[in-house]
Amino acid sequence: MIYRDFQNMKLSGLGLGMMRLPVVEGNDSVVDEAAAEEMIDYALHNGINYFDTAWGYHDGNSELVAGKYLTKYPRDSYYLASKFPGYDLSNMDKVEEIFEKQLKKCRTPYFDFYLFHNVFEGNIDAYLDPKYGILEYLLKQKENGRIRHLGFSAHGSVEVIRRFLDACGEHMEFCQLQLNYMDWHFQNAQEKAALIQKAGIPIWVMEPLRGGRLVKASEEMTGVMKSLRPKESVPGWAFRFLQSIPGVTMILSGMSSLEQLKENIATCGTDEPLGKEEFDTLVRHMDRETEMGILPCTACHYCTNHCPKGLPIPELIALYNEHKITGGGFIAPMAVAGMDSEKRPANCIGCRGCEKVCPQQIKISEMMKEFSGMLGM
Repeated sequence: MIYRDFQNMKLSGLGLGMMRLPVVEGNDSVVDEAAAEEMIDYALHNGINYFDTAWGYHDGNSELVAGKYLTKYPRDSYYLASKFPGYDLSNMDKVEEIFEKQLKKCRTPYFDFYLFHNVFEGNIDAYLDPKYGILEYLLKQKENGRIRHLGFSAHGSVEVIRRFLDACGEHMEFCQLQLNYMDWHFQNAQEKAALIQKAGIPIWVMEPLRGGRLVKASEEMTGVMKSLRPKESVPGWAFRFLQSIPGVTMILSGMSSLEQLKENIATCGTDEPLGKEEFDTLVRHMDRETEMGILPCTACHYCTNHCPKGLPIPELIALYNEHKITGGGFIAPMAVAGMDSEKRPANCIGCRGCEKVCPQQIKISEMMKEFSGMLGM
């Protein structure tokens, strides 16, 4: 296992994300505890020392599993991370109550790492609202030794991340980003990473394999990979990509089987970053495949000037593309739910005024109808 320096610590280059633990009969809320215990044991015995859980993972049961099976080991033999669940606005006035419960669930007197969970458009105002006192409370817990290091995770836009940094950046010791070669341009991950690098904050990576999307590759992409690195596996390319990015300190992978864990540990036994040609070739081919499946919006905003409902059409098209190309997921529903209700796709009246001025001739009204149906809102 390779290790990365963080302050006075050596963190394993791969961390065990506990969002996708093995479950019973496909029920995400019922963790297969025997299989999870086996994975935790194997991880600890093979070099992983970082474990990442959260209040909402596995319907609240991930923290319980972490507490039950990690406490078999000396507390100073691993690092434990959890998060304040501000993705749910109803939690904003419960920071003390939730934090105390998390310590009990995880059977620990402190968290090595603790995060503002999922800073995005729908919760940034609440996170920064002084009436909730979230930052103040967490800094107090850090002062008391119950949080060793404080950071944040973000799925929001560059603008949202910049706003959070402006308000809280001086207190943030690390930032967890969705970062992979698919999202390098598709989700503006390159720009987000650059913003965090400029702030001098180490990067923690989530979704290195895009929820399993990058475990397999198209025939063309596989051929390109094999021509450049014949012995590297397809998932291995995703990790080598991340090993190439300055500032990446921790790569978290939500593994759901012992086989996946073993393969990823083997990959992270070596540090083999991509060369510039490999990096650029990988991104270029991924961009081309991604662009083939999306609506070709250039965000020119001609459409918004002709929408009687004032819908943020380019933003909605981008979210539609995200949902379509990845086959679902939580990002688009989360972002749309965070919008004012009158800005959602269901409010399109089908007047087609936008379509008359669209340079790309996108059938926007049809997209809005389909997107609303996909989201059920």
